[in-house]
Amino acid sequence: MGKKLKKEAEPPPKDVFDPLTIESKKAATVVLMLNSPEEEILAKACEAIYKFALKGEENKATLLELGAVEPLTKLLTHEDKIVKRNATMIFGILASNNDVKKLLRELDVMNSVIAQLAPEEEVVIHEFASLCLANMSAEYTSKVQIFEQGGLEPLIRLLSSPDPDVKKNSIECIYNLVQDFQCRATLQELNAVPPILDLLKSEFPVIQLLALKTLGVITNDKESRTMLRDNQGVDQLIKILEAKELNDLHIEALAVIANCLEDMDTMVMIQQTGGLKKLLTFAENSTIPDIQKNAAKAITKAAYDSENRKLFHEQEVEKCLVTLLGSENDGTKIAASQAISVMSENSASKEFFNTQGIPQLIQLLKSDNEEVREAAALALANLSTCNSANANAIAEADGIDPLINTLSSKRDGAIANAATVLTNMALQEPLRTAIQGHDVMRALHGPLRSANTVVQSKAALTVAATACDADARAELRNSGGLEPLVELLRSKNEEVRRHASWAVMVCAGDEPMAGELCRLGALEILEEINLSLSRKNKFSEAAYNKLLNSNLSLKYSQLGYLSSSNIISDGFYDYGRISPGTRLLPLKELCLQEPNDLRAILLINSKTSDISPPPSTEDKSSDIGYGRSISSSSSLRRASKERANTGLGSPTEEKPEPASGRNTSLSKSTVKEKGLRKGRGKKEEEKVKEEEEVAAIPKLPGEGTTDKEWFPPSDPDFCVYVHEVTKSILPKTNIRDQIEALAKYVAEKMGGRIPRDKLHDFSWELHISELKFQLKSNVIPIGLVKKGIFYHRALLFKALADKIGIGCSLVRGEYGRAWNRVKLMNESSKGVIGVPPPPENYIVDLMFSPGTLMKLRSKDADLYRFL
Repeated sequence: MGKKLKKEAEPPPKDVFDPLTIESKKAATVVLMLNSPEEEILAKACEAIYKFALKGEENKATLLELGAVEPLTKLLTHEDKIVKRNATMIFGILASNNDVKKLLRELDVMNSVIAQLAPEEEVVIHEFASLCLANMSAEYTSKVQIFEQGGLEPLIRLLSSPDPDVKKNSIECIYNLVQDFQCRATLQELNAVPPILDLLKSEFPVIQLLALKTLGVITNDKESRTMLRDNQGVDQLIKILEAKELNDLHIEALAVIANCLEDMDTMVMIQQTGGLKKLLTFAENSTIPDIQKNAAKAITKAAYDSENRKLFHEQEVEKCLVTLLGSENDGTKIAASQAISVMSENSASKEFFNTQGIPQLIQLLKSDNEEVREAAALALANLSTCNSANANAIAEADGIDPLINTLSSKRDGAIANAATVLTNMALQEPLRTAIQGHDVMRALHGPLRSANTVVQSKAALTVAATACDADARAELRNSGGLEPLVELLRSKNEEVRRHASWAVMVCAGDEPMAGELCRLGALEILEEINLSLSRKNKFSEAAYNKLLNSNLSLKYSQLGYLSSSNIISDGFYDYGRISPGTRLLPLKELCLQEPNDLRAILLINSKTSDISPPPSTEDKSSDIGYGRSISSSSSLRRASKERANTGLGSPTEEKPEPASGRNTSLSKSTVKEKGLRKGRGKKEEEKVKEEEEVAAIPKLPGEGTTDKEWFPPSDPDFCVYVHEVTKSILPKTNIRDQIEALAKYVAEKMGGRIPRDKLHDFSWELHISELKFQLKSNVIPIGLVKKGIFYHRALLFKALADKIGIGCSLVRGEYGRAWNRVKLMNESSKGVIGVPPPPENYIVDLMFSPGTLMKLRSKDADLYRFL
């Protein structure tokens, strides 16, 4: 047998690559390996990249630059479990980088990540896939993608995972998702509240905290609050508050309870189980400012419901809130003040805070923190609304000064709230007087100029409440407050316009204020407002009428009507009818105009020589009509006649005229001769004295006078009329007799009785033209008119009636007509037993049968027949 030979080893196949062990120290090389078809290389490359990414944000950015993200996305669905797991782990880490998030959204890998949450996947994949979603869900676009691709349901299922990391990542992602309302609605459908409540029992605080935060968001919806209550979630929350070792969860637990307290059924359940009392005790005794603050906020949210306020009051929540006001933390003070503001809607709570709470709130008005002052002022505003006792308590606690100081706050809310408190207080006269004594009008100057419409509105309302007497209005005028107040009338805000109109109406209570308001354009602005159906309001109409009542000349020109309460005073003039929006020139400008062919302007002026232009220096006897005392009507007549001779009074004789109304003018030579005779009979010292008096008395209009020296033309004839009617008509005891006598008197002075068929022959126009020519002015004092028709007589009747206290109105008609209405008791009518009949309207005849009174029934028909 031959020798047995050893078998030789077979050489390796030629088409097989010999195994190669590679050690790479460059990330770029490993990223290239992600494109390898070998599972082992892919798994090792992913493992290396994962470790590299864990080291920091710079490494994540480096991997992004090297292009690692796109090949990794393909590995999420790899058949090899290890490769898929390692790729998922990488994305869990990389997704915290914002640039990576952006690229992942563009690559649309959300569906692949959500697929990793399937129940059959291992826990590690669940952990990093949920971590990736948690990181991605921090941005709105990613939230939408997760929700639309069905990521919410598997996340809720993973809340029951045995792995705490999976729970933490899942609840964090859910918390981010439920910020959107649509996600919250779906969460309720998926019955997510029970598994979230189970997380409160976790041994990991971060999981408990995220669960509470999530509950705090979803319980804003009523359905979730109901689910929480039905699953005994409130009891769990109360237990957390009672556990001192869980104090790091108390703030979030309070936030959830605050939402639950908004639900009436939950509130009742908490109250019945003693949870409400525990909550208040917890808040009152806690030493952690944020806990106290959140407790006060919880009370505030719940107290918006009236039934909840009743339950809170039964639990003496007011004591807790007063205690919180004394906290050293500003946030707690603000929250407690806001809670008091809401609780003050309950009348019983308002009474409690009268002695406990108001003094503390006033102290908070002095705080350096503007937000504290604003919240305190809000509480005081609500407490003093419709409650005089609390308004008095604020004053007794020396609250006026701090409130007025708050009007200069930097926060608009604080200013508006302080103004509201002052308005509430000013409704009581003693408090209003006290407020006025603290220079409130000057303090309101700034708020009236505010750019904030709420501040403007509240400030204007405060002006309306405090400017109820002349001194306060004068202070407002002197401090420059009228100008911004008038500007508020132009506001586009309806409430600002309404309150500004109210304030203007109050301020127009005296003539100086009304005159200043008119000078600033208030009348024109109000007129424009009232012409607009959308902008006008009752206060703008009332303010306009109030200003017109202080300017009767304008009122009569615009409206053609003066009521019995509109008393004509010296300086009134009848310009005639003007259309709305037309400016009525001041009397001085009208006096200085040259005569023209326009309607004569009738002037009422009974002022005597101490304020009127002087008589002629050549006629001492004329001093009688302008002197300090009037002895008799005859002397007044003589004064009137002599004034006419000097060219300053009536250009006609004062003798009674026949019915035709003709009058004779005195010649100039007669005037001169008479004046010279009187002048030569004076002593030298009397001349010197007279010259001094003349030098001290203002000159006539148009004789080089300054604004301060100008006075309206005098009317000695009208002075005579006033004296005569006061002496002869006023003593009559029967009002009807007074009216009839005055009507006859007026007719006598204006040309007497004019038969109806002779009216066209009554040449009053020529007489008026002569007066305008002689006076060289369109303005004619009423006493100079000796031939007058309806509108002359009606004006004279009204002016004299106002002087002796006869109530009558003045109404302008068409075609030179005007008439007076008076109210008289009808002696023949019978009222209800024990109730006198109402007075009836009568028209006074001054033309056809002077002194006749005609009952006004059908207005148009009667006037037509009468006039």
